[in-house]
Amino acid sequence: MKETLSEKVQKPTANGQGSELKYCYKYPHPAVTADCVIFGFDGINIKVLLIQRGIDPYKGKWAFPGGFMNMDETAEQCARRELEEETGLKDVTVEQFYTFTDVKRDPRERVITVAHYALVSLSEVKGGDDAEEAQWFSLDEIPSLAFDHELIFRKALKVLKERICFEPIGFELLPEVFKMSELQNLYEAILEVKFDRRNFYNKITKLGILSEVEERAKDASRRVPIMYRFNAEKYAELKSKGFRLEF
Repeated sequence: MKETLSEKVQKPTANGQGSELKYCYKYPHPAVTADCVIFGFDGINIKVLLIQRGIDPYKGKWAFPGGFMNMDETAEQCARRELEEETGLKDVTVEQFYTFTDVKRDPRERVITVAHYALVSLSEVKGGDDAEEAQWFSLDEIPSLAFDHELIFRKALKVLKERICFEPIGFELLPEVFKMSELQNLYEAILEVKFDRRNFYNKITKLGILSEVEERAKDASRRVPIMYRFNAEKYAELKSKGFRLEF
């Protein structure tokens, strides 16, 4: 921005000379928040984490964890701080996916929010700060949401469905050791489709991202499932290079 759009504020000092402070622009400044859409998986259904607001506006309504950004933090730092303060979840890696700027999205003032999402293992959560409660909800059980969080949710879900076709997903949502059926359940839950078991198995194994935990004995019943874990090196390689998974 050109300097002509601002003026420097001078503050008198003890010796009478002025000290240069921050720029003071003639344009009004919107407030900025960060919101978090956190997805989990219970083995069958995708879950999303919501908090019940303890203050106005929308007191008692459900919303995504989030809040106003401090002057000394980034949007990501704000998202992680608010997530911990309102739900107890710590050290979560969040990723920005969209910025929501509708003029009337917040009744208090002009507020822009930088939305983030993350995939995490289901864990116990507890409301804190200005959140009365924190709770996991299945996608078909999500209550009416505060602000424009219904729009944020739909956008986040769209991004998740797109991502699953270009990045291998599972490390964050499945246990360390899992069955192929659990991985299939995860993909079916996100994409809201049903896959042929054999076709899914063939496509996933060809990626090389799975390693058998231990080879099944030759005389073992076919009902005994093979257990897998992710091949971390191959998984990271595919994530860095990008790939396209089509069923």
